[in-house]
Amino acid sequence: MTNYQVFWATFAEHYPFFALRKMDWLAVDKKFRPEVTPATKPEELFRILSEMIEPLHDAHTGIRAKSIQQRFHGYRPAADPMQKKNAARITEIIEKHYVRGGLRDFCNKQLQFGMLNSSVGYLRIHSFSGYSEDKEFAKQLEALENALDAIFKDAAKWTGFVIDARINGGGSDVFGISIASRLATQDYLAYSKVTRNDIHDPDHRTPPQPVMVHVSQRPGFRGPVVLLTSANSVSAAETFTMAVLDRQPHVVRVGANTQGVFSDVLGRKLPNGWSFGLPNEIYLTKDGKAFDGPGVPPDIELPIFPAEDLANGRDSTLNKALELLAPRNE
Repeated sequence: MTNYQVFWATFAEHYPFFALRKMDWLAVDKKFRPEVTPATKPEELFRILSEMIEPLHDAHTGIRAKSIQQRFHGYRPAADPMQKKNAARITEIIEKHYVRGGLRDFCNKQLQFGMLNSSVGYLRIHSFSGYSEDKEFAKQLEALENALDAIFKDAAKWTGFVIDARINGGGSDVFGISIASRLATQDYLAYSKVTRNDIHDPDHRTPPQPVMVHVSQRPGFRGPVVLLTSANSVSAAETFTMAVLDRQPHVVRVGANTQGVFSDVLGRKLPNGWSFGLPNEIYLTKDGKAFDGPGVPPDIELPIFPAEDLANGRDSTLNKALELLAPRNE
């Protein structure tokens, strides 16, 4: 019973999105608490805890029960659920039909770069983590900065740049800010963070903590940029999307809404040794808008790798990006 109580109370005290996710946490308690008794087996407890939070569809909620080797991970059902399954085919289409001369790997293969034509660069970001074999943060950041120096070496000759974050599981926000700073033409606010800080009032927040994008003095690209996103753009991929919202000239977002989870994950342990996690922060635009739940919407909505694209070796989203970046005949 103690495990159940700790789990329920932690969400009650820290989770900021019950109203957004249309969930009555007291009603959840009424429903599930009677199911937990001294005779409840670990497998049964795991099922109960998972069923309590599954309807949140929140990818920053999860439970890891090592003792019974079970895991649960929340997720928002995507309109395009096939994308991860077809990741290899998607890579093949991009490399074979779109990138001239193949993709170069950087940062432990987490970044790939190539040219879509003689003047449009293409950066595929698989994650915002694991950038070097050395796990030390400073080494990872150094690997990224050196990679960006190489990627943007000839950027003065480009007429456009496509960033592809459609399959990106997240990582560190700091890396996203670093990339945004290479695109910045002036300093601006990426987003502000607030944290829920009253156990009784889910709407009580800390003062906003601003996170800025500063213009980098290292090589970058200041021209037209298109960013590709999908429901598989998760967490740091989404804070990166927020970090380019106010970049000038406007970064055009093409594809589908991002996953809708932004906060760092607050990690907690149950008395029985199981670990679980939940969000407790909210990321806000300069106008005070949050995108938790539905995610950051695109400017131009397109289906992500529908069956006909996979069959025909086509990437409609990338086609749209190229169309947007085509030189205008004035």
